[in-house]
Amino acid sequence: MVNTLRDNISSLRRLSYTAVLLSVIAIIVSGATVLESMHKLQQVNILPNKATNSTNSSSQHFGTRLTNINKELNSTELSVINNASMSYFETAGEMYLNGSIVNLVQAATKNVTPFVVGGKPSVIYLGSITCVFCGENRWAMALALSRFGRFSHLYKGYSAIQDSDVPTLYWSKASYNRSTVELGASYNSSYISFIVIEDTAPISGGFSLQPLNVIQAEVNRTGNASYSGAMALILKLGNFQGTPYTIWGRSQVGGADAVDFGNSMPTNSTLQLTYMTHDEVLNQLSKPNDQFAWTEYAAADLYISMTCGSINNTAPVCTLPAILTIEKNNGY
Repeated sequence: MVNTLRDNISSLRRLSYTAVLLSVIAIIVSGATVLESMHKLQQVNILPNKATNSTNSSSQHFGTRLTNINKELNSTELSVINNASMSYFETAGEMYLNGSIVNLVQAATKNVTPFVVGGKPSVIYLGSITCVFCGENRWAMALALSRFGRFSHLYKGYSAIQDSDVPTLYWSKASYNRSTVELGASYNSSYISFIVIEDTAPISGGFSLQPLNVIQAEVNRTGNASYSGAMALILKLGNFQGTPYTIWGRSQVGGADAVDFGNSMPTNSTLQLTYMTHDEVLNQLSKPNDQFAWTEYAAADLYISMTCGSINNTAPVCTLPAILTIEKNNGY
């Protein structure tokens, strides 16, 4: 009888241990599932649920936006870029020089031999439509380029949904759901040539960039000697570290020249640009009155100064006192 009782107790203990073990396993599996879900959520929703920009935007499309993608800017919208007041560039330049821009505006440059096309030094751009820094940077680039020529077409776009989904400009209509390389922009200038090499990938994911040798092969297949030569120069310089990668005449810039996603230096929870529409960005650029807009003009000023230094200050914008000072201070 005693032995039977002991056997029963042992059996009960084994059952209890098994039950506890199964419970622990269930908790672990459940926890892993929750963690995986949280990780996926963090990948997609890294920003707050409420806009904090001074525009009080109600357009919170983060993670879902394709609104007006590849839509051409109308004449009024394009005029904001092409016909920006010279006074805006001067004011922003003065703010940059006196330290009243709160966002980061700076450019680490490398002196290079200008890449000449059609007798003019080139502005060369290598970027990706998925890239959040390319997305922010194109606003400043477009403003800078407008001082040396005119765009006849620009298009509305976004960085990748999982790379902050910021509203941006596309130089041309983008293949935003497949991987390829887009070349060129509708831009004309008597001072410079503008060479655009834009890597594209599905913007439904995160940042993506094909290997440089793959991009080079795709560019070479077009048979365009200017673009093949520009890509060969980038590879020869051997200092590519990411996008955006630009060359402004004799100044090569490794990355964006400003960190401008709102009215203050951003963190993962303050990328205010994510919650803005193209209309809101263009409205701010047309009547700059906050740090976001002034930073875009200040960032443009750095690019303008580099370009002016490469064309012997022959464009009207090069006579602005702030531009001349920035050019001198930075040795452009």
